Amino acid sequence: MKQRISFFTIGVNDLNAMKEFYIHKFGWTPMKDSDGIVFFKLNGFIFGLYPKHELAEDIGVKDDGVGFKNFTLAINMNSESEIDELFEKFKSNGVKIIKSPEKVFWGGYRGYVADVENNYWEFAYNPFLSLDTEGNVIEHQ
Repeated sequence: MKQRISFFTIGVNDLNAMKEFYIHKFGWTPMKDSDGIVFFKLNGFIFGLYPKHELAEDIGVKDDGVGFKNFTLAINMNSESEIDELFEKFKSNGVKIIKSPEKVFWGGYRGYVADVENNYWEFAYNPFLSLDTEGNVIEHQ
């Protein structure tokens, strides 16, 4: 099977609050916002928001998850200054900063924010990766 992802869907408690967060805090535009689901087209895949009880029902599992969700979402940037500028915008827009941008032991630079349901987003600069003009990671040979 090819290594790829087409959709990443988060089961949410409050669909409208989550939609508004991504529209107004991240500045994203929905590609679909109807029938109880919201899709945002990102670079090569779709990020979806769907009521968590309906998502759990669709999967056939209990809707009883609590605590840390055991995942983060990450967006790589082209520089430390790009991350700093983004975090300043997040601060002025009232985005919950979990960890302010900082240098990390492996040579990169990163910070974390949370959406309104505490899904964690890492914004990172990795000097060992390159990005194309669309922000996709380019594999080094």
